[in-house]
Amino acid sequence: MSKTLHHRACHLCEAICGLTIQTEADAAGQVQIVSIKGDAEDSFSRGHICPKAVALQDIQSDPDRLRQPMRRIGSEWQALGWDEAFNLVAERLTDIQARHGQNAVAVYQGNPSVHNYGLMTHSNYFLGLLKTRNRFSATSVDQLPHHLTSHLMYGHGLLIPIPDIDHTDFMLILGGNPLASNGSIMTVPDVEKRLKAIQRRGGKLVVVDPRRSETAAIADQHLFVRPGEDAALLCGLLNTLFDEGLTRASHLPVSDLDAVRSAIAGFTAEAMSARCGVPAATIRQLARDFASADKAVCYGRMGVSTQAFGTLCQWLVQLINLVSGNLDRVGGVLCTEPAVDIVAATSGGHFNRWQSRVSGLPEYSGELPVAALAEEMLTPGEGQIRALVTVAGNPVLSTPNGRQLEQGLGGLEFMLSLDFYINETSRFADLILPPTGPLEHDHYDTTFNAFAVRNVTRFNEAVLVKPEGTLHDWEIFVGLAKAFAAHTGAELKPTMAPEQMIDMGLRFGPYGDKSAHKLSLAALREQPHGLDLGPLKANLAARLKTANKTIEAAPALLLADLQRFADAPAGNPEQLLLIGRRHVRSNNSWMHNYHRLVKGKPRHQLLMHPDDLVARGLADGQRVCVRSRVGSLEVEVASSSDMMPGVVSLPHGWGHGRQGVQLAIARAQPGASANDLTDERQLDALSGNAALNGVPVEVLSA
Repeated sequence: MSKTLHHRACHLCEAICGLTIQTEADAAGQVQIVSIKGDAEDSFSRGHICPKAVALQDIQSDPDRLRQPMRRIGSEWQALGWDEAFNLVAERLTDIQARHGQNAVAVYQGNPSVHNYGLMTHSNYFLGLLKTRNRFSATSVDQLPHHLTSHLMYGHGLLIPIPDIDHTDFMLILGGNPLASNGSIMTVPDVEKRLKAIQRRGGKLVVVDPRRSETAAIADQHLFVRPGEDAALLCGLLNTLFDEGLTRASHLPVSDLDAVRSAIAGFTAEAMSARCGVPAATIRQLARDFASADKAVCYGRMGVSTQAFGTLCQWLVQLINLVSGNLDRVGGVLCTEPAVDIVAATSGGHFNRWQSRVSGLPEYSGELPVAALAEEMLTPGEGQIRALVTVAGNPVLSTPNGRQLEQGLGGLEFMLSLDFYINETSRFADLILPPTGPLEHDHYDTTFNAFAVRNVTRFNEAVLVKPEGTLHDWEIFVGLAKAFAAHTGAELKPTMAPEQMIDMGLRFGPYGDKSAHKLSLAALREQPHGLDLGPLKANLAARLKTANKTIEAAPALLLADLQRFADAPAGNPEQLLLIGRRHVRSNNSWMHNYHRLVKGKPRHQLLMHPDDLVARGLADGQRVCVRSRVGSLEVEVASSSDMMPGVVSLPHGWGHGRQGVQLAIARAQPGASANDLTDERQLDALSGNAALNGVPVEVLSA
């Protein structure tokens, strides 16, 4: 027997915690994982580890995980070889595009795509050959408003200022629960200790959420807010900053700030209080507290993005940081300068160059809102989607009106899934191509390093040897591209392995050949615990990509959306509203198939305030029927005083009881899918992002 220690980072969530993984080889040379622990010497995570990292061992040994291409024949699955699989895909997609046009083939890329650098570097090597405008991703059920706001204000959708959590005196969090998410567009391992450090140094943590979340529970102040009305609270805060002379001059070049001041003038705390449910006096005091802090951060995350005014909310968040003097300031919000700088290397993106065929929803950087995917399959006519490629995604459980999407998937001529599992979505596929597991390939975090609360970098070596007969995800895309090009005559550009691309990115980046660091992949490989390249610092003025190199404080699209918000009718105060929630053990639906992550008390109940239960004659623990415009489901209800009255909460990612799903552990406690209730018509009209929070529902005895 021989034991070996490996150092790498977990990339199952955005914390990218450093790990120490011990393996053991038996006499026959078979290698097994012995233990997974936090790496105390890691330059960023400092020994922190969450349950998802420990579950890497479960992923590796999961008997349900696919390890070779699988073709569906009726209701049965049969193994086939890689070359046969690649040729089948090329034949079917080429035929469908020849008969119905290029846009008849659609693409959906899921959240894990940004957790795996092979998907980031090589997916478009194949997908780009399809030349389809019907491209979708998990972006539009999550952070699209972040990207659109940065695109409009700063000239690049990835130029997103990050909270300088380690140096701030006041942190205001809206719609975020970093204790459960481990950050989320704020790469921050060990976030609980960092938040408590704010309090230890005399600062303040304030959380705004319709549920007293795990993060709210440790905050100095928690404010309930009516779902979908965060924009009212933010308008009231911004108005108060202007009205009471609480603004600070910025060192940044800014255009049209006077237009913002004028536009926000009527949105007083008093006028906004009735909409958001927060007393006017509390709104004003919160603005004063924020402004009086030496260094403050306003941070809005998924809860404020996935609502009807998500982009407006993210714009208001940026403006509050700007006018309070905390944008591009230590202790405020700053842009990370990653070792591989994807902002410097790419264009700023584009918006609304084309629209979806049926509902006319706008594209952003080549992707349409995923809320339109089902209707594009189900609506006959020229341009109807006839085939679909899914990459590391489960949209049946993660996008609005999952039951409607199932109907669309069932009517396709062909479907390909790149996935580990036969899940709620891939069960419809004609062919599933599984890549190697997370510990069987190397990795570099191109995305999450760009949103980190410090400038950090590390290269993660593979822990286990790639099994014979398997392919990395990037190798799958190369194989698909070659087969497709052979069928269509398309010209393929030369490519290289992801690690070679990272080496080039490091060498040409801010810490590369022309810097004192001389950073390269070879140099990084000598640092198994990663490198800390320093704290965040002011840099936004030099990195702006707007045409006039100034911050566009008042984009016309956002001023118009502010008027849309002003004109929106008041909600029905008697109407129950549904919100989602997240747990630290759950990031994606396939994580429910690991015993380490689902053991303990069930976490998929509907949470409801005790008064709302009594008013409907319901009891804690009973089965209830929850109805929305699009459908209904049955679920166990749990009484919780952590809920705002009038608000109920159901977590995403559950609903594993569907026929054909081959996830044994997940099926044993299937739960219900919140996206069987969310409404594909309920959107942020500006961006097209799905409004998953604030969904009107009824709750009745089952």
